[in-house]
Amino acid sequence: MKKVLFVLTSHGEKGNAGSTGYHLGEVAHPWKVLHDAGVEMDLVSPKGGEPPVDGFDLEDAANKEFWNHPLYREKRIHTKSPKEIKASDYSAIYFAGGHGTMWDFPDNAELQGLTRSIYESGGIVGAVCHGPSALVNVTLSNGSKLIAGKRVNGFSNEEEEIVKLEGVVPFLLEDKLIAAGGQYSKSAPWNSHVEVDERLVTGQNPQSAKAVGEVILSLLKK
Repeated sequence: MKKVLFVLTSHGEKGNAGSTGYHLGEVAHPWKVLHDAGVEMDLVSPKGGEPPVDGFDLEDAANKEFWNHPLYREKRIHTKSPKEIKASDYSAIYFAGGHGTMWDFPDNAELQGLTRSIYESGGIVGAVCHGPSALVNVTLSNGSKLIAGKRVNGFSNEEEEIVKLEGVVPFLLEDKLIAAGGQYSKSAPWNSHVEVDERLVTGQNPQSAKAVGEVILSLLKK
């Protein structure tokens, strides 16, 4: 089994509404699922280096284990940049959420290229919460959008309104996923919801992160 590439945002500001970054639980919970199964992971971010973190809660056991793991501490502090990544080394790419992704994932051509290469080589594409923002502009070699016609999920408009950031984020993810041709569905706020369409796995919110990891693992085993 090849490695899984985890993508974390490098963006640390929610407009003028405070700091953000990648959501720790949305990295740690799928990491825990895959790590316990013996899967190796690399961490990448648009700028490389140590990315900003949000949702920092070390009372959560998985978060604490990931944060303090010697190997992954080094990988977390020294994330690779996209140009250092060879797509053929990976069986899957996974985009963790956090509001920062809304600024630096959607238009990153290098991340789009890695996603296309991994998917078209038979790999898995996963994302959770705001992480699917990375998928809205991914175009396949045949010119079609990756998510066009596929079942897809991500942070809902209602959830964005509950956290009062609908006027801060550059776009509403639910709307953008639909505009890109995705067949979007959702559950009530803060309920776990994962959509699986062949090798595309997307989750709605932080509560969905572990389940996304479990689906990715099941697909890797196939």
